[in-house]
Amino acid sequence: MEISKFTELFYVHLFHILIIGAFLLYIGIVKTNMPQFMYKIIFVVGMLIILIHGYKAILKYGTAKSYLWVNLLHIFIVAPILLIIGWYGSKTPYYYFHFDLMLAFAAIGYHSYFMIKELV
Repeated sequence: MEISKFTELFYVHLFHILIIGAFLLYIGIVKTNMPQFMYKIIFVVGMLIILIHGYKAILKYGTAKSYLWVNLLHIFIVAPILLIIGWYGSKTPYYYFHFDLMLAFAAIGYHSYFMIKELV
């Protein structure tokens, strides 16, 4: 029996489920009860998302089946929520943590579905 090789997309899904999903869940569950250094990490992650997905969006712009919408979603929805939480720290309005939880469940659900779909 031949062992199939996983595609790069499989590892993207796995990363978003295990690392990003867990990170977002932590933020949304712990809310303002996390150590102060975590807010700096959250802010840096928000900046990295803008840089990485901004670069990818520029490369993909105008190409067929580019999934540009994924990059734009990260730039205009995911990153701002993380930047706001990182910037305001323990003074962040509570509803941003609820937005974060929605992102966590969306990331875990979306990537789980497509990872399973790829395996089947």
